[in-house]
Amino acid sequence: MISKGIWAPADNILAAKQEVADKRATPLYANERKRELARREAKQNAYTQEFNDQIIKFLNFHPRYEKEAQLLGKIITTHATPVGSGTVARTQLIPINKRAQAAVIAWMRHKITAYDSMKIPRVKGKRREARRDLAKKSIEVLEIYRHGQDAKEDCPLKQALEKDHNF
Repeated sequence: MISKGIWAPADNILAAKQEVADKRATPLYANERKRELARREAKQNAYTQEFNDQIIKFLNFHPRYEKEAQLLGKIITTHATPVGSGTVARTQLIPINKRAQAAVIAWMRHKITAYDSMKIPRVKGKRREARRDLAKKSIEVLEIYRHGQDAKEDCPLKQALEKDHNF
C-alpha cells in the first residue's frame, strides 16, 4: 500500500494553516516559545557539563596531565553532544558513563589511528574486530597519561592535541 496522505478540501487546509499562523503570531505564543527554548538550552548545557565530567572521570589522567584531560574533555564533548549529531553521546540506551567511554574511544579511533583509511574486508565481524583492536591501542595510549609517564614526541594523542588545537 502507498499512503497518499490525508485528503481534505482545500478550504479546510487553508483555514487550518491560517489558524496555526494566527496562533503563532500572538505574544503569548512568542513568550511560551522563548521559555521553551530557554528550558531546552538549560537542559542541553546541563547534559553537556555532565557528559564532560564523565569523560574526564573516564580519562582518569594523572594530575600532571590535568590540562590535557580538560582539553580532551572539551574537544570530545563539543563533538559528541550537539542535538541531532547522531553520536553515541545522544543515545539514552546506555548509561552516561558508558556513553562517555565510547565517545572517547570513538574520537581516538578517528583522530589517532588510521581507521578512516583502513581497508577492512567486508566480512562479518571484521569491522568489529578492527575496532576492538584499535580500542585496545587507544587504551594503551591513555594508560601513559593515567600513570603520569612521559609522553613521547611521537605519541599519537599528543600529536592530535598539538595539531588540531595548538596545545
